[in-house]
Amino acid sequence: MPQFYDQILQALGQGESFALGLISGIKGSSPQKKGAKALFFADGRIVGTLGGGCLEAEIQDRARRALRTGLPAKFDLVLDHDFGWDDGLICGGKVCGLILPGAAEAADLWRELARRETTLTWGVKSDFSIAWADREPAGEWLYQETVSPPCALWIAGSGHVAQAVAPLALRLDFEITVFDDRPALANSRFFPEATRFRVGAWPTLLEEPLPPKPTFGLIVTRGHQRDALVLARWIQLPFSFLGMIGSRRKARLIFNQFIEEKIANQEQLSKKNGPRRCGPSSRTASGRLSHQAAPHPSASSPPRHEAGRGYPGRRGVLAHGSSETALAVGRHHRARSLA
Repeated sequence: MPQFYDQILQALGQGESFALGLISGIKGSSPQKKGAKALFFADGRIVGTLGGGCLEAEIQDRARRALRTGLPAKFDLVLDHDFGWDDGLICGGKVCGLILPGAAEAADLWRELARRETTLTWGVKSDFSIAWADREPAGEWLYQETVSPPCALWIAGSGHVAQAVAPLALRLDFEITVFDDRPALANSRFFPEATRFRVGAWPTLLEEPLPPKPTFGLIVTRGHQRDALVLARWIQLPFSFLGMIGSRRKARLIFNQFIEEKIANQEQLSKKNGPRRCGPSSRTASGRLSHQAAPHPSASSPPRHEAGRGYPGRRGVLAHGSSETALAVGRHHRARSLA
C-alpha cells in the first residue's frame, strides 16, 4: 500500500501543482490528530485526509487560494456548531495547521523520507520552509515529525492464513517477508506486490538473520512438524513478538518436547492462560483475523514471545486457535506510529 510520502513523489513525478496541508496541533476532540496530512490539487482532488467534512472543505478552499497566490498560510479552526456552511461541526475541539503551496521545492527531502531507510526528523520552519529538523541548528519550528523505518513481519508459511494476514499487515505499514519451501504458493500471485519471499529448504531458510529493526514473527506453516521446526529456531532470536497458530494441545505437546530436548526453557515458554479459540462464526481466514485482537507489547520494550492473551510482563509463545496474532501485531504498530 503506497505511503503518504510515496504519493508526494507520484505528484512530483507527474509535474502536478499541489499544496501540502497538515495538522500541527489539536486541542480537545477533533476528527484527525496532529501529523495528519493531505495533498490538495488545483482540480479539486485530495490525497490523504485532514478529517473530512466541513473541516476539510474549509482547508481545501484555503489551499486553492494558496495555490493561486503561492503564499503559505496557517489555519486555526474551532469545531463548533457555528462553523461550516452546511452541516456544521460539533466536535468542540480546536485544530491548528499549515498550508504549504511550495512543498514541491523540498523534493529531495520527500525522496529520502519515502525510502524510509533510517529514522529521520523533518519539519516546517517559522518562514514556512521545509527542512531537516535533525540537521538544522536550533530555531523556531512550526511543525516537526520523526519518520522511522517500518517494522518487519516474518511469516513462516504461505497458505491461506498467511495470504489473509499479509494484506492487513501491509496496510498497517509492515515490511513483510514470507518464508516457505513451496514456490507454487510463496509468490506474488497470492501475496501483495510489496511482499518479499524467501523460498527453499527450511534448514537453509532458518539461517536468515533478523534485520536491524523491530521484527515480528508469525508461524503458520502447513503442518505441526514444520511449525515446531521454525519455532525451535525462531524462539532463539530476539523477535519483538513471536506467534504460532495452534490449539492448546498442540502448544502443550510442542512445549513439552522443547523442554525435554532442551531446545527452550520454561521461562521462554511459560504461559498463564491457555490459547483462545474463535467464535463459531469465524470460519474463514479473514473472519478469524477480525474476530479478536490480543493485547500487544511495545516494540521498544524487551523482546517477548507471547502466550495466551499475552498481558505485559508475561513470556511464552502465542498459540492461538486463529490468526489473531496478525491483528495484535498490527494494533501495536498502528498505536506506536500514532503515538
